Amino acid sequence: MADNKQRIIAHFDLDAFFVSVECLNDPSLKGKPIIVGGHNQRGVVSACSYESRKYGVHSAMPMKTAMRLCPQAIVVSGSYKDYGKYSQWVTDIIAGKAPMYEKASVDEFYIDLTGMERFFDPYQWTINLREEIIKKTNLPISFGMASSKLVAKIATDEAKPNGYLYVPFGMEKEFLAPLNVAKIPGVGKHTCKTLYEMGIITIKDISNQSPALLEKYFGKYGTDLWNKSNGISVRQVVHSRVAKSISTENTFFENKTDVNFLLSEVVRMTERIAYELRQDNMIAGCITVKIRYPDFETTSKQTSIDYTFYDDKLILKAKELFRQLYRAKKPVRLLGVRLSNLIDEAVQSDLFDNSEKKTALYKSIDEVKNRFGTNSISKAVCK
Repeated sequence: MADNKQRIIAHFDLDAFFVSVECLNDPSLKGKPIIVGGHNQRGVVSACSYESRKYGVHSAMPMKTAMRLCPQAIVVSGSYKDYGKYSQWVTDIIAGKAPMYEKASVDEFYIDLTGMERFFDPYQWTINLREEIIKKTNLPISFGMASSKLVAKIATDEAKPNGYLYVPFGMEKEFLAPLNVAKIPGVGKHTCKTLYEMGIITIKDISNQSPALLEKYFGKYGTDLWNKSNGISVRQVVHSRVAKSISTENTFFENKTDVNFLLSEVVRMTERIAYELRQDNMIAGCITVKIRYPDFETTSKQTSIDYTFYDDKLILKAKELFRQLYRAKKPVRLLGVRLSNLIDEAVQSDLFDNSEKKTALYKSIDEVKNRFGTNSISKAVCK
């Protein structure tokens, strides 16, 4: 493996992805202040256009605050099935071209081109890939290229919207130096406030400090900050799996005709694979139910869903599919449930349902299962 400093990493990020898809669905929205989010006062902003960002609107902001800052904004609820479709489209284009890629989220990708300079110009290759994505999908996308994932991601942010930026090897510190400390991924409001109070405004200011001083204020994270300010990062591109799914099946010892029993099995199996999904910190965009009858006739039905890992939403869809698929009174030999179209980021959707509290609830339930067994807690079955 090549030395960390010799790596060639490209970072792709779809610009205002949700908003861009909404504009493709409704071209009249283009160039207007758009907010994707909940319409009620308790909702939050899932995404926003660059036009609305000029007023101070940003993702995860309470909708009430966003509308106060930008009262003329157009609010759309979100077309999550379309987001999943376009995300998969871009993924397929990248997967068909890149020697090694990582899908970091629904709209973000890393490509490791280390060693490819022997065969082609990695920078021009990445420019060509970006042009292909734009031509095929009509989505704006930016990229940054550098010797590490960290610097490539920051370069992408600087290239936005709809641009690209290359940071040559050896120029990392010079590139980072004038940028505000808030540009470092992972530096939040609290850390920024402390840094500002210390008189540290730019990334160069951090690099000029001693790691010992930074550790005094930030603990072990202080050393991480110093490394990042100097462009030092050893995070590798983790190759994404081509096929991603989680499934379970149950072949019955005796054929079953009791609909209530069959529904309870659908609930049990869906709950089980949803738990596995959360353990992998992933969310699903598609669910499938499979039924096999005693004559071995096998049928299945699937549907795209808003990306989620919540039991209640997955179970609701699974039961709907079962009812659509099941032939009344016919004995069932096997039942199966599968979750697919998985992505590696756990809270990309459902931002309108007070998801932080809901996610915390499910994580707490999972902790109990981890400690006392997966059967220690189960759901009651509603017909």
